[in-house]
Amino acid sequence: MTSETGQTNITRIASEFVTARRNATALVEYPGTMPAALAEAYAMQDAAIALTDKPIAGWKVGRINPPFEGADRLAGPIFADQTFDEGDTPRAMPVFAGGFAAAEAEFLLRIGTAPDPAKRNYTLAEATALIDRVCVGIEIASSPFGGINDHGAGVTISDFGNNNGLVIGADVSDWRDIDVNAWPVELTIDGVTTGVATAATMLDGPFGAARFLFELMAARGIALSAGQWISTGAVSGVHPVAIGAKVVAIFDNRLQVACSISAQ
Repeated sequence: MTSETGQTNITRIASEFVTARRNATALVEYPGTMPAALAEAYAMQDAAIALTDKPIAGWKVGRINPPFEGADRLAGPIFADQTFDEGDTPRAMPVFAGGFAAAEAEFLLRIGTAPDPAKRNYTLAEATALIDRVCVGIEIASSPFGGINDHGAGVTISDFGNNNGLVIGADVSDWRDIDVNAWPVELTIDGVTTGVATAATMLDGPFGAARFLFELMAARGIALSAGQWISTGAVSGVHPVAIGAKVVAIFDNRLQVACSISAQ
């Protein structure tokens, strides 16, 4: 049970982050006592979601390394007004000046059938069966607090999991018949390669991220909806970006998605 002091801290942190995001102002210091447990961190996230009161288009999943409280992944909301299909020209995706800003190449999964909110455990096959679309994409990770990733998973979770947008690229049309875990994934920033990796190095891969999310949301009492996206984790790493940069994610040398970086 959360004490009155603990609840005040949760409310304050949620309010400070939502206000900073709304006003595009940087936070030099973390706005309260950092969460010591995952439950406290997700309580902060829930409070911030309630204050934001915007439609959620999906959820980002990120890795916790090393694991914390037995969890090796975390989640945060992706709001509809920050979720875009890739256009003919690279879309400008905003980040917080003076805060944290990075881009990540990710496989995006769309939920085709909403999971049963009462079901707490999934096999990989059961989770995969609820997916109806796989796309390539870029997650924009940005927070008003520059140290968002320097203090452990709880701090990252408390500010929407450090998400600030999603670019949805081309469909992987044959995803049911191939192993996307084996695809080399590359991210370039202003034409320079930052790294190449495969989803095979990411725990149990993109569909494992879906399984994690379905189980976590059932435990949190949050219903997922058909049509929502899952951004499944940074395949080739989390790469800092500067305002004005051009980002391109390349998947198996056959599909790519791009965006530019602008100020929030």
